[in-house]
Amino acid sequence: MAGEKKKRKNTNGLIVILGPTASGKTALSIKLAKKFSGEVVSSDSRQVYKGMDIGSGKITKKEMRGVPHYLLDVANPKKRFTVSQYQKLALKSIKKIHQSSKIPFLVGGSPFYINSVVDGTVIPEVKPNWKLRRKLEKLTVKQMFEKLEKIDPVRAKTIDQHNPRRLLRALEIVLTTKRPVPQFSAQGGPASGWNTLKIGIKKSPVELKTAIHKRLLKRLKNDKMINEIKNLRKTLSWKRLEEFGLEYRATAQYLQNKITWQEMIDKIKTDSWHLVKKQMTWFSRPKGYPGGSAFGGRKIHWVKNYKQAEKLVLKFLEK
Repeated sequence: MAGEKKKRKNTNGLIVILGPTASGKTALSIKLAKKFSGEVVSSDSRQVYKGMDIGSGKITKKEMRGVPHYLLDVANPKKRFTVSQYQKLALKSIKKIHQSSKIPFLVGGSPFYINSVVDGTVIPEVKPNWKLRRKLEKLTVKQMFEKLEKIDPVRAKTIDQHNPRRLLRALEIVLTTKRPVPQFSAQGGPASGWNTLKIGIKKSPVELKTAIHKRLLKRLKNDKMINEIKNLRKTLSWKRLEEFGLEYRATAQYLQNKITWQEMIDKIKTDSWHLVKKQMTWFSRPKGYPGGSAFGGRKIHWVKNYKQAEKLVLKFLEK
C-alpha cells in the first residue's frame, strides 16, 4: 500500500463509486480503499440515520476492515435530514480526508446526494412551511406526483413517485422558491477544483434481481429487520417509518397487519426494482437535463469487476 502512495500524483482527487441498489458498491469500495489508502464518505439517504442498520444495508464494523467511514449515523430519524445538510457534512469530510493525505471515496446509490457533492450545487435552505405542508398532506401520493409533474417535470422524472416525504419536500421547495428544484451543472466538479473519477458498477437485470432477493432473505433471517423496525417504532410513528420507503415502508405495513408476509416480500422486491430503474435514469441523465448523458457532467466508467476498477483508479491517481 505504501508503494501505491509513492506513485500517486493526483493528491486532490475524489473517487465516486456508484450504481444501483444491490450492485456491490460497498464491497468494491472497501477493496479499493484498502488498496489505495482511502477513506469512505457514504452517500446513502437512509444510512445517515441512527438505528436504521439492517433495512438500509449499513456496513458493519467488521465489513469496514479498518477503513474509516463518514456520514453514517449522523441524524436522528425523528427529524428530516436534507440534501443541503448532507452536502455541508460531505464537503467537510472530504476536505478532512484530503488533509490527512488519503483518498476520499464517495460511495452510494443516492444520486441527489452524490451530485450535490460532485457539482457543488447551491441547494436552497427552505425551512419547513407547516401551513403549506398541511395543505399538501391532504393530497394523495398520486396527486402530489401529478402536481410535481406540472410545476417541475424534470424533478418528477427522477423522484420516487411513491415516496410522500420526498414528493412533499420537492413541492415545498418549488412552491416556496417559485423555481424548480435545483438541477446540476453541465461542467461537473465542485468549486474546490477536485479531480473526479466516477466508477459505476454494471450488472445485468438478472444479476440485480438475484442480489435483491438474496439480500432480502439475509435481512429477514432471524427476524433481524423485523426487530429493528419494532425497535424504531418505540420512538417513531408508523407514518414516519413508512416515509423511509422500501423495506421500512413494507415491513411497517406488515406489522400493522395491512399486508401479509408474502405481500411484504413481493412489495420490497418490486419497490427495490423500481428504485434500480430510477437510479439508472439518474446515472444516464434523462432527456431534459443539461450536460447530455454524463451524470454530474462527467463520464461514468462502468465496470464489471474489481480488476477493471483498480486499473481506472491507478491511471487516475497517476495523472
